[in-house]
Amino acid sequence: MMGCKSMDVVLCCIIGLCLVQVSLGAKARHFKWEVEYMYRSPDCLEHIVLGINGQFPGPTIRANAGDTIVVELTNKLHTEGVVIHWHGIRQLGTPWADGTASISQCAINPGDTFKYRFKVDRAGTYFYHGHYGMQRSAGLYGSLIVDMAEGEKEPFHYDAELNLLLSDWWHKGVHEQEVGLSSIPMRWIGEPQSLLINGRGQYNCSMAAKFSEPAVGQCKFRGNEECAPQILKVHPNKTYRLRIASTTALASLNLAIQGHKMVVVEADGNHVQPFVVSDLDIYSGESYSVLLTTDQNPSRNYWVSIGVRAREPKTRQALTILNYSPTSASKIHASQPPVTPAWNDYNHSKSFTKSIYALMGSPKPPETFHRRILLLNTQNRVNGFIKWSINNVSLVLPPTPYLGSIKFGLTNAFDQKSPPDNFDSSYDIMKPATNQNATQGSGIYTITLNTTVDVILQNANALAEGLSEVHPWHLHGHDFWVLGYGEGKFKDEDDKTFNLKNPPLRNTAVIFPYGWTALRFVADNPGVWAFHCHIEPHLHMGMGVVFAEGVHRVGQIPREALACGLTGNKLN
Repeated sequence: MMGCKSMDVVLCCIIGLCLVQVSLGAKARHFKWEVEYMYRSPDCLEHIVLGINGQFPGPTIRANAGDTIVVELTNKLHTEGVVIHWHGIRQLGTPWADGTASISQCAINPGDTFKYRFKVDRAGTYFYHGHYGMQRSAGLYGSLIVDMAEGEKEPFHYDAELNLLLSDWWHKGVHEQEVGLSSIPMRWIGEPQSLLINGRGQYNCSMAAKFSEPAVGQCKFRGNEECAPQILKVHPNKTYRLRIASTTALASLNLAIQGHKMVVVEADGNHVQPFVVSDLDIYSGESYSVLLTTDQNPSRNYWVSIGVRAREPKTRQALTILNYSPTSASKIHASQPPVTPAWNDYNHSKSFTKSIYALMGSPKPPETFHRRILLLNTQNRVNGFIKWSINNVSLVLPPTPYLGSIKFGLTNAFDQKSPPDNFDSSYDIMKPATNQNATQGSGIYTITLNTTVDVILQNANALAEGLSEVHPWHLHGHDFWVLGYGEGKFKDEDDKTFNLKNPPLRNTAVIFPYGWTALRFVADNPGVWAFHCHIEPHLHMGMGVVFAEGVHRVGQIPREALACGLTGNKLN
């Protein structure tokens, strides 16, 4: 991203980016965006996608820690609202800019413009995406990279960097997907047709075969820049920082680079104790930085493979090339790309996940907690519809954003009864529930400001016998310490296994089938925050909760954030 000198300010603002010096080297970075549907060919077949300023994926935002991001977002969709969530940005002091419809703000109506203004307080690899309906599945996402503040350095060295934004893609439109999920019988969205790397994939095409035998398969990417693989160009004997983020709607993924090891150094914007891997699992909502040394034979190129994990794969690997300069990118070695580990090899997944520890010197969690909330993840039926529930309550968001209704004391805007902090201790997580019925609700968890909260995510059997799925859970407004993972049902004595010495700070954590994951966070950010499964259809089906803390301490909320529902009446 280039800065603007004084002579160039007007020109920079016209193209949608302007940097204004604010204090001590920090800058305000201005963007003007228009969200609209457009025709694109992400996997070489033309479909409708959601784009920003004519781009898919959306423009990359690049800033330094301490900078202020200002995005004037205009909704050019004709029949639906839109919001954008800045995934991993804690929104300290700006909870209305979190970009969660019905929680932090009203959806932006067609033709309207909303100004997001927030500070990026910490360096790291982040991204942004739609958070209204299933617009993330439609392609509303992009990268958000925050570099160290001027004059500061990362605790590791690299010569250059590459960025990979991973996603999955369906040929069925999101509106049809939404209708199917809300039907009796439910019509599941199915597995994605393609995996995308930086918005590019190849449907029904073996790229490995394409490079070696141009006539094989139905590959049509040559000459089509919208789906041609984005080659990763490198120079020999250099160290590259590879930033990886997953905005998938469903797929858990595995990344491997042929012939190369990777050193993991960052997870969700937090430094981790470096460790070496041959491949890594990445779940929806997670981000990593790895260091890659180009120390292999420079006269050949190497496959980069992305494959599906945790679900029986019915989607081809996504492939691209690590291209050593000056070797031609079309020169492909006869060997096959790395094989993705078996989709149900959870020991492989757990080995990687449990290898992540905070970098020495990182903040440690409080030794004790003030409140513990156990969240049982189950699949249920509500009036005949299949839903996901937490402690037997399937989340339904109200028309009035929680932030406004709590701030203004509108007690009739959502359910005033809080969801339960626990579940029946006799519940058998290994079998489908005897009573499969659940309820819907819009109640929230009200948390005392500046207290320490433990959340135990408990997985269980779904409606089908012998089925328990992976769920990556994402917390807005905070990072949490991942204290540990376990098998079966969580027990009080499992506290003894918690890692209080060097647990990693994350904003997204996975629960494995029939297991539990223990998290701890400090409720020190006044606002109302979503905590939910990051699998798009699961959230759409009710798999989430809402935390509210210190809303009385929130400053003046921009009028346009709350101009809907009962708060809209309050403002008039």
